[in-house]
Formats: sequence, structure tokens, C-alpha cells
Amino acid sequence: MSKKTVVVIGGGAAGLMAAGQAALCGARVILLEKMKRPGRKICITGKGRCNLTNNAIVEDFIDHFGKNGRFLRQAFARFFAPELVTFFEETGLRVTLERGGRYFPTSGKAPDILKTFLSWLATLKVDIRTNSQVDSLIICDKKLSGVATKKGKISCDAVILATGGASYPATGSTGDGYRLAQHVGHTIIPVRPALVPLEISGGIHPELAGLELRNVEVRLFIDGKRKRQLFGEIHFLKYGVSGPIILTLSGDAVDGFRAGRKIVLAVDLKPALSQQKLDARLIRDFEKRHKETFAEILRGLLPAQLVPLCLEQTNIPADRPGGEISKKERKRLLQWLKDLRMEVNGHRSFSEAIVTAGGVNLKEVDPRTMESKIISGLYLAGEVLDLNGNTGGYNLQAAFSTGWLAGRSAGTKNEHQASNTRKE
Repeated sequence: MSKKTVVVIGGGAAGLMAAGQAALCGARVILLEKMKRPGRKICITGKGRCNLTNNAIVEDFIDHFGKNGRFLRQAFARFFAPELVTFFEETGLRVTLERGGRYFPTSGKAPDILKTFLSWLATLKVDIRTNSQVDSLIICDKKLSGVATKKGKISCDAVILATGGASYPATGSTGDGYRLAQHVGHTIIPVRPALVPLEISGGIHPELAGLELRNVEVRLFIDGKRKRQLFGEIHFLKYGVSGPIILTLSGDAVDGFRAGRKIVLAVDLKPALSQQKLDARLIRDFEKRHKETFAEILRGLLPAQLVPLCLEQTNIPADRPGGEISKKERKRLLQWLKDLRMEVNGHRSFSEAIVTAGGVNLKEVDPRTMESKIISGLYLAGEVLDLNGNTGGYNLQAAFSTGWLAGRSAGTKNEHQASNTRKE
């Protein structure tokens, strides 16, 4: 019996994993990558370190993907973080668990992940063809029969669409998969940047650019109603804000902004202190340092870069002695420290977004196999799907897990056997 031929479109995290798993199932695998080399996005992920996955339990993992997270339950039941860690260690890549439950290559070098994959695929004799952009999928009677590239047609038994999203387009993620899927009948949920820095109305005070604050709380308001709040780290940039908690809040902010709603961020600079305790501290500071100026006292409360903004927004003279600060002015400072407001008037583009929100409608994909419910023989994996999670290794694990399941399903001669390749 001749081997099944599987074509994988896209050489990112999902595509590399899918290609190898399909080959392990006995298929002849051709991986088509439109760039000069595969895995370019992997090499820049996590500032070049690449947060592979997280040690959170399955339920917590799913929660990090919001309402669509339950789609991943089947893939995670078959290939999850422990299996991914074992996979890398068995293929020669050591990984290390760091704070926040995040796994990284022990070397600290993201390109080592790509090297590991390429070495593994070479042993499996996967045919990797670069500079090979797919123009269309060839369909006969709602069954996939091949792909058309600029270099010609390739006949096959199955295709795994793992082209990524639209974030970091310089790495090759330019939304090609959405076009290919839509052309054969799939519905595309509108795509937009996710895990993306936010732009602040009027920009950021010049003194704040480059400031990083830890242990603050940020509340997100949409049309005056509090939507979410998170504790952690925020980074100030010339045009706005970024950092872990901002990126996590950005999904709701982007959706709200695009819907024409008013988006406001409120920063609590002293979340460890209640209003009453912070007020008592201010009273003590003003009494103890009554001869010092307000600006000098602020330097004991805030990073130096925040002082000019505080002076400007509280409208308290910088040279006023602490002993002459009125109760009204103290209350104004207290309010500012607990509720620094910034209005969001935009977000950065796909070129700065970590992932893409939107994509192929999950209702049209079988979560047990990753096969299309519209086109037989077409499988989908990774960011091309309408899935996006928080930072912390969640998105890459979803790519690896869906790629693993798509590869196993596409490569197995009897697709129904794929769901039993790992014990529940």
C-alpha cells in the first residue's frame, strides 16, 4: 500500500510539529514555507528567548483563551505541556522552568528550538521546501486533492493549513491562511491585533518614556464600566503603554475601541495600601518632612520619572513646603496615586502584536482531529484558527498541541485512529 501524502502549509510552531507527527504516522510529508527559511517567528518570540509553554493545569490553560478555550480541550487531552517538555528533551533540547510557571530553552536562545525541529524533521525525511508560496487549495467534490503553488501543482491526500495569523508580518505571517480557508468555504472571524501595546490619547508625558512599573494594578473601563483589572507590570512608551498586564488587557481594549466605545485605563500606583492607609502615610510624610518641598517629598513616594506628571496633574506647586499642603491638595494627591487615568485612543499594528485575534471559525473545525467540517482532507492548526490566549506560553502550547493533533490525524491512514493515539 502506497504512503499517504500530506502537505503542510507553513513552517511555524504548528506546522513544524504537524509535519513531524504526520511523518511519524508513516506519511510522506512535504512542508511548504513561503519564506527563505522556516520558523522565523519562533526565533524572535519572547525577545529571542521563546516562552515555550506553561506548567498551569489544563483548566487554567483553557481559561486563558476566554470563551473559545474549550475548543482546545481535545488537543490538550492528547498532547499537553508535560508531553511537550518530554518531546523537546527527547529530541535534544533542554528546557527550564522559570517564574510564572513559564518554560524556556535552558540555553536562553529561541533559535535552538528551530534547530531542534529541523534536525528532528531531517531524521524523519520530511521534505521542506522554502520560497514556496501556496496560491490555492485544489478541491474536488468537497475533498482536498492538492495545492497549487507558483512552481506548480502538488497532489496529496491531506493538507494541514498552519500559516499562522497576521502578527509580525515580516516573519511571513501575513494572513495567507485566512484567504485560502475562505476561498474553499470557511468563515473568517474578523482578525485584529491581540497582545498588542495600546496608544494613549495625547501620548505619554515625555518624562515617562522608558519607565517600567512593577506591582501596580490596572483597571480597564469600557464606557465607564469596569471590565477587568490585573496586578503586575506596566511599561510606558512614547506613544502609550505596554507590558504584561497591558498586553493581557489589550484584547478587550482593542475590541471596545473598534466598536466605538470609550476605553480608559486606571492605574493604582499603591495597590498594597488602602485609601485610608495611604492617606495616613501622606499625613505622616507631610508632618515629618514639613520643611521640604512637595517635589522632594514626592521623590520618596514615586519613581523620579513620575514626579513631573504628578506635579502637572495634581496642580500642587513643586516648591510648596510639606507643612503647607492643604487637606484638599492631599486628597487630590491621594486620588491621583490610586487612580491615575489614561484614555486609550488606539492600538499598535499587527507588526507589533504578539498574536492575532480572529481567524477560521472554530464551529467549522472538528476539535477531535482538527479536520475541516467543510472540506474533507483539510486540517487546520495554530494561529490561523480563531484562538488567542494570554502571554505566558499559552499561545505556543496551543500551536504545538493543535499541530500535533492535526499531524497525527492527517498522517494516520484511518483518521478515527488518531483520537486514540494517547490515553485520556
